[in-house]
Amino acid sequence: MRARYGVPLGIAAAGAAGLLYSAGFEARSYRLRRVTVPVLPPGMRPLRVLQVSDIHMVSGQRKKQRWLQSLAGLRPDFVINTGDNLSDQEGVPEVLDALGPLMEFPGAYVFGSNDYYAPRLGNPAKYLFEKARGQHGLNGNPPAVNVLRNPWEGLRDGFDAAGWLNLTNTRGTLKVEGVEIGLTGLDDPHIKRDRYTLVPGGPDKAADFSMGVVHAPYLRVLDAFTDDGYPLILAGHTHGGQLCIPFYGALVTNCDLDTDRVKGLSTHTVDERTSYLHVSAGCGTNRYTPVRFACPPEVSLLTLVARG
Repeated sequence: MRARYGVPLGIAAAGAAGLLYSAGFEARSYRLRRVTVPVLPPGMRPLRVLQVSDIHMVSGQRKKQRWLQSLAGLRPDFVINTGDNLSDQEGVPEVLDALGPLMEFPGAYVFGSNDYYAPRLGNPAKYLFEKARGQHGLNGNPPAVNVLRNPWEGLRDGFDAAGWLNLTNTRGTLKVEGVEIGLTGLDDPHIKRDRYTLVPGGPDKAADFSMGVVHAPYLRVLDAFTDDGYPLILAGHTHGGQLCIPFYGALVTNCDLDTDRVKGLSTHTVDERTSYLHVSAGCGTNRYTPVRFACPPEVSLLTLVARG
């Protein structure tokens, strides 16, 4: 009897322990990732950029709110929010409260699909099956018409009132202590809202430095930014794979980016041009899959320094 049931019970116990760890501990084990990126023109002073992504706020997530509020103590030069702030139709006030201290700094933002649309309960394994079929989450298509909308306008109005730049398929400029930073942003490629034709021309020639900003790092967008000569692209969306295998890494990216670049700093090359790409693993999860494994939630502090 013991031999017959011992192995299945052991597997079940290990699975339960893993679920408890990934949902109860790691998904709430917030980290700050520090990255140095050599992209600035020679002689320019370093810039400290705080990238916040994939908060996926659910009403009542007090620990996440307090942690985000505490990041203002880092005193970055400016903040970039790469989208998916919501995972709850009631979450807008709590996102604005959590980011309130950071909105005292110059900043800019783009939205992701979860800012526009409420999440639905589904099978998390679908991402593995879609990868095998060459698909990627929504596969670049908008959700069905019966999907609930999130009150994203309240989020937009709160960010705009704080002076953050809305980079939805447009350009903007931040001035930080005499330094002019050109920003070119796109709406979310994951649901085909990106319109690169509205932001042609490459980096702002009048700015001291320029970068591209987008939620989901689809290759068509990375190709366009890189081909136009942007030295740095910031993105989120992937959750760093969310459920990773130790010493192996991510299984999926939920877009057509390869898993080797699912999070952190890498490069993207088109012909003879190369851009730095930074993908944030984000600090939240979909409310229906509140687990992370070997991929803790994070916010990134990027120190931009002069090229060597």
